[in-house]
Amino acid sequence: MNPPERIPVERSLEVAEAMADGRPVVALESTIITHGMPYPRNAETARAVEAEVRAAGAIPATIAVIGGELRAGLSAEEIDELGRAEGVFKATRRDLAPVIAARGTAGTTVAATMAIAAMAGIPVFATGGIGGVHRGAAETFDISADLTELATTPVTVVCAGAKSILDIPKTLEVLETRGVPVLGYRTHAFPAFFCRDSGERLDFSCESPEEVAAVIATHRALGFGSGILVANPIPEADALDPLAIDGRVAAALADAEAAGVSRKEVTPYLLARVLELTGGRSLEANIALARNNARLAARIAGALAARNG
Repeated sequence: MNPPERIPVERSLEVAEAMADGRPVVALESTIITHGMPYPRNAETARAVEAEVRAAGAIPATIAVIGGELRAGLSAEEIDELGRAEGVFKATRRDLAPVIAARGTAGTTVAATMAIAAMAGIPVFATGGIGGVHRGAAETFDISADLTELATTPVTVVCAGAKSILDIPKTLEVLETRGVPVLGYRTHAFPAFFCRDSGERLDFSCESPEEVAAVIATHRALGFGSGILVANPIPEADALDPLAIDGRVAAALADAEAAGVSRKEVTPYLLARVLELTGGRSLEANIALARNNARLAARIAGALAARNG
């Protein structure tokens, strides 16, 4: 029996030409459009993040599933349509086959975006914050697929650390156990999404995109197949107070438990509740860190392309 044909990733013309020329490309997720923010801020933010990538010398490749197709690179019109759409699926790796088979449309999480970026040959991906070990995971076993993807997929992920709604010490323990290098960008403090310092210290820090690119190249030369996590703190001017955020997160967790929210609905519920409890400040911080990560990812992709050129 012959193996089935591999499902291709449909690259936009811009992304395909950039890759053919050896120019840097940065993958971007689409759950920020479909599940992260209300319309029209979601579409505006996605376009702003793409603009940051371009301004830093790379080509953006926003990744999604559209009508059953794996896509790398969306037009402004497609981003707007995705931002307006209702009932769009939130897909992690395990959901891709059912969604594609049903010719569905989905926003891709960190795990799914990493998987598709790897299929497309895009080595650098910018996101807001990764998922991880949820608080209370000893009872619920709620651990994000993002951690497994980082352990098995050779894509470098630039993020503002892990979302502050998570158990960050346990998240870092899992990453260490799975052999995922975690690099602080100009810091040894692991950031917590809205906050610059989670209180957890990192062993390694890089001062420039070129240093990060050197670590990526060395990791690959060793034959390791995992991803690399680059922790890039939110800009100081946009950061929120850690004590205030901890209080809001605790309140949101209590509300989620009382409402019976579970599984993949937990993260969007908590982020929406924190948004309410911070009077909208968490949304502005989210946008600022996403743009900041896109800038750095583009510079890392450029440094990596220069090494390969």
